Amino acid sequence: MFGIKNLKRGGKDALYRGCIELVTAKNGGFHIVNTLGVEDYLKGVVPNEMPVTFGLEALKAQSVAARNYVLSPRVKANPNYDVVDSVASQVYYGANTEKDLSNKAIKETQGIVALYDWNLILAQYSSTAGGYTESYHNAFSDNVTKKFPSDIKPYLMARPDYPETPLLNSEEAAYKFYTSKPASFDVNSSYYRWQKEWTQVELQKEIQDHIAAQSATGFVKPAVNRGTVIGKITDIKVLERGNSGKIIALVIKTANNNSYRVEKELVIRRLFTNQGKALPSANVVFDITYDKNGNLQSVRAFGGGYGHGVGMSQFGAGFMATNLKKKYDEILKHYYSGISLGTVPFILSSHPEQNIVVQTFYTKDKKANLILDNKYKVKTLDININGEEFTFPLETTQRYQKIKLDNFLKPGQNILRFTYVKKDGALRGYIEMAGNDD
Repeated sequence: MFGIKNLKRGGKDALYRGCIELVTAKNGGFHIVNTLGVEDYLKGVVPNEMPVTFGLEALKAQSVAARNYVLSPRVKANPNYDVVDSVASQVYYGANTEKDLSNKAIKETQGIVALYDWNLILAQYSSTAGGYTESYHNAFSDNVTKKFPSDIKPYLMARPDYPETPLLNSEEAAYKFYTSKPASFDVNSSYYRWQKEWTQVELQKEIQDHIAAQSATGFVKPAVNRGTVIGKITDIKVLERGNSGKIIALVIKTANNNSYRVEKELVIRRLFTNQGKALPSANVVFDITYDKNGNLQSVRAFGGGYGHGVGMSQFGAGFMATNLKKKYDEILKHYYSGISLGTVPFILSSHPEQNIVVQTFYTKDKKANLILDNKYKVKTLDININGEEFTFPLETTQRYQKIKLDNFLKPGQNILRFTYVKKDGALRGYIEMAGNDD
C-alpha cells in the first residue's frame, strides 16, 4: 500500500493500491495520480458511494454502475488522469476504506458492464430520485456544445418507481406528488421529501449573490454580469418540467420589468440556495405568498430527492434489494431501460495485435451467452475456456448470433481467450450474462 502523509479520506489515513505517479501540471505544480486496475479501484469506490447496509445485490448494482462510470465517463477529468476522487467524478477513498461485503459485490460482478446497442452506457446515478427518475436530456447539457436539453439517451429515460404513477410534467401533478409521500423505492432516504423557505429579503439576497456565477454557465438569459443589480424579485414561474416533475426552465421576474430565464437542474439548485446550501434537487414546487398589494412576501419550496435524479437511485437500489428482494440485474434494468449486462465488447481482426482477446468475468450460476456480429462471415471461432480449447462453427448466413456457454463455464471467475480464424475482415462480440428469465 502507498500512503500520502497528512492526507485523510473517509476519516482515515489515505492508503492506495497500485502505484503513485507525480505528473507535472501546467501551473508548475504536480498532480498526484493513483494508477491501478479497475477492479481494485472499485474497492475504494463502492463502499463510499453506497452504505454496505444496503445489501449485497444493491452493492453489486453499484459495482456495475461504478465500473461503467470509470470506463465510460461523461467527461474525462484531465488529460493526465481519468477521474478525480470526489463527487465531481465518483467518491474514491482508497484501500483503507474497503469493506468485505462491497469487495464481494465487486468480485461477483467482475468484468460485467451495462450495455446498450453494443456500447457501454453512461451509467448516471444519484443518491435519491424522489420516486421518479428523470430523462438524461432534461437534466444535462451537451458537454461540448452546451446544447440544452441535450440529445436523448434511450437507456436514461424518466421512470417512476411504480407504473401507476402519472406523468409529473404539469404543475398540478408535480405539486400533488411532492407535497405528499406516496409509495416509493426511495422512502428510506432522509431526502425523500424536504422543505425550504425564504422571506422575500432572504430570497432576494440568495439569488442576487449567486446569479452572476450561474449566469457564467450560459444557462441564465439574459446574462447577468458580476455587480449587476437585478432588481426586486416580484415573481417566480416554472416554464417547463420533465416527466419526473424536475424543473427544466423557470423565469424570475423583477420590479424593473426584467425577466430572467433559468435552465438546467444544477443551475437552478445552485441559484436557489437556502442557508448557504444549494437545493437538494430540482424536483421542487413553490408556494408563493403575496401581500394585499400583490407583492411577493415569502416562498416555500416542497421537494423530493437528492442529486440530479437520472439513472440509478442509490436509496432506491437499496430498497429494491432489501425490501423487494430483487437481484442486481433486475435493479439495473429498472433504472437503465433496455440494457443488457455483459463484458466490454471486443473486436477480433486479422491484424496480429488484434487477433486474440481475453475476457475475464464472474458468473454465479454458469449462465452466459456469447453474442456475435459476424458481418464478415467468419466460419469458425477458437475459444480457450478456462484452459480448454474449443472450436465453434459460425453461421455465415446469419449476421447476429448467440452461442450458449452454460456447459463450458464454471461457477465464479471464468477466463476466455478468443482467437481469430478468418484472414480478412473482423468479428465483433461480447459475453452477455443470462437474466433471471433466461
